[in-house]
Amino acid sequence: MGNVLAASSALFADPMTHGDPRLSVPKKKGRLVGLGRRTRSVPPSSAPPPFVDPEVLTAQLKDKDDRISLLETQMAAQQAGYEAQRRLNQQMMEMMQRMYPNEVFPDVPDP
Repeated sequence: MGNVLAASSALFADPMTHGDPRLSVPKKKGRLVGLGRRTRSVPPSSAPPPFVDPEVLTAQLKDKDDRISLLETQMAAQQAGYEAQRRLNQQMMEMMQRMYPNEVFPDVPDP
């Protein structure tokens, strides 16, 4: 069985490689493709982070804090609007039930 494997692999082997797999790599303009060094567009994780001016970081944090504060204010106003609408809807339902005591109104959940 081993002789059959050796014979079949010999049939498919490139006689120019002499058994060296690096020599069977396709060539592109005279260079071996796929064996070059990787380019490093991202620094290794062990590299120290690039220097950033502390004033720039402080300004960025203040800007983010201001945006968060604005969003919190907007959300509070929106919530107050929802509460006011819910109270108005409840008052209207009570008024309709007083005007039409024999009607059954569907219970509509709050949005």
